[in-house]
Amino acid sequence: MASKKVLVVFGATGIQGGSVVKAFLGDSKLKEAWTVRGVTRDVSKPSAKALEAQGAETIAADLNNESSVKAAIKGAYAVFAVTNFWESRSADFEMKQGKAMADAAKEARVQHFVWSSLLNITELTKGVLSHVTHFDSKAAVEAYIRSIDLPASFFMPGFYMSNIPGASMRQLPPDNDWALNLPIPGNTPIPLFATADDTGKFVKGILLKRERALGKRFYAATDYVTPDEIVQHFKETFPEAGKTAKFNELPHAVFKGILAEAGVPEASQEELLQNMRLMNEFGYFGKADLKESHDILVDKLTTWKEFMKAAKPFADLK
Repeated sequence: MASKKVLVVFGATGIQGGSVVKAFLGDSKLKEAWTVRGVTRDVSKPSAKALEAQGAETIAADLNNESSVKAAIKGAYAVFAVTNFWESRSADFEMKQGKAMADAAKEARVQHFVWSSLLNITELTKGVLSHVTHFDSKAAVEAYIRSIDLPASFFMPGFYMSNIPGASMRQLPPDNDWALNLPIPGNTPIPLFATADDTGKFVKGILLKRERALGKRFYAATDYVTPDEIVQHFKETFPEAGKTAKFNELPHAVFKGILAEAGVPEASQEELLQNMRLMNEFGYFGKADLKESHDILVDKLTTWKEFMKAAKPFADLK
């Protein structure tokens, strides 16, 4: 019997990494063919123990410690690499971490490196939107990966569906009517993505169809859905709660004010506003079509209606 391929998953207890672990260990055929090594900072935590219960190996590594990153990747056939910009809010920090994983993978002769990337928005918009740092820093790592000839594919997550229920879409006083509140027009295309459910589906397709996937970007979203359509789907799914549901286009200053009240630093307020403006003015994925990205999949993606029905903030709605 052939030895199993080792898939190293960084951020294994997080949203994206956890989805990859679940996709491989929840598939009996893949579980027979692959060993999943989940990387986390503390293997004693309950979240790490939960990975082991699924059948994963766990290993402790700190992305700021190159030797621990190398140890985590040793012997790997494939790597899923992801960083958390919001932990440091530093582009330099994120780029250093991304490059450390890429360098370790190159040294270990990894056959397929999947980088959780995003577009360079400063370049895409010719400087009009120059503060979407968490996109640009990931794009810089992608450029570095390409420059060192590491066999790689680039997974690009869309707008998290989880950002909507109970957050941008919630009940407003005085009547507790449901409203979606965003600083963009109602006809803006939003690439909705059920990140926790579907990241693993993309990575599974990418790794299983390696020759087709190498060197390519995969735009991860179920579909482009507008704010007006999001509200309409809410009305159809929850006819009673949705009777008075509506979309409110927020003035930019009001949107930033809401973020300020939530304790978001000023620089991040502008970054998040420009992230929203991106979808309306240039397209989250630069107006790319999703069909080619969907062609890599072997599993069905989660729709917005399906996600709504399972969302805790919408529980018990009729």
